[in-house]
Amino acid sequence: MVFSSAIYVSWLLKFRYLAIFPLAVIEGPIITVLIGFFISLGVFNPLIAYVVIVAGDLVGDALHYAAGRWGGRKFIDRWGRYFGVGPGQIETIKNQFDKRGDKLLFVGKMSHGIGGAFLVAAGFIKMPFNKFIFANMLATLVKSVVLLTIGFYFGQSLTRIKSILDALAFGLAAAFALSILIYFFYLRGYRKNS
Repeated sequence: MVFSSAIYVSWLLKFRYLAIFPLAVIEGPIITVLIGFFISLGVFNPLIAYVVIVAGDLVGDALHYAAGRWGGRKFIDRWGRYFGVGPGQIETIKNQFDKRGDKLLFVGKMSHGIGGAFLVAAGFIKMPFNKFIFANMLATLVKSVVLLTIGFYFGQSLTRIKSILDALAFGLAAAFALSILIYFFYLRGYRKNS
């Protein structure tokens, strides 16, 4: 399910914290950066937004886990490519999870793009859910802070850039107006007197 960024923004501004949760379930990292940007503008409370983002992201992780666990081999064969895991990778992933599943989940969660494969694979190999959710919670707590911070400072940078550009535009407009005045009053007046 793909939403345009305009829909994300309109949902966020209209429903605020209620919109953060489902959007974090669907696409946690992008929404987290966007919320960080809105925090920099004073639209959201950072603590409330953080708690809602973490909760939504963990629900999304649990849905990935459930798809792998109860969808099984049929799910992997049919839909696995959308999560980055194919039928040929199952045995390799299973062996890796047997050795160090919680560490793999943490690394997968921190790596954008491959996390879905690890989440579905954890469910497929029937990793104990409490171990799964604990490893994901630790990674989500860290990753959410990092992404909110990126969004926040990006927003702060945009605000600073905008004020610099505003000052530059004002300075250029003033210089242009001054040059027109000089031309009409001084240079044209000088030519008429010569």
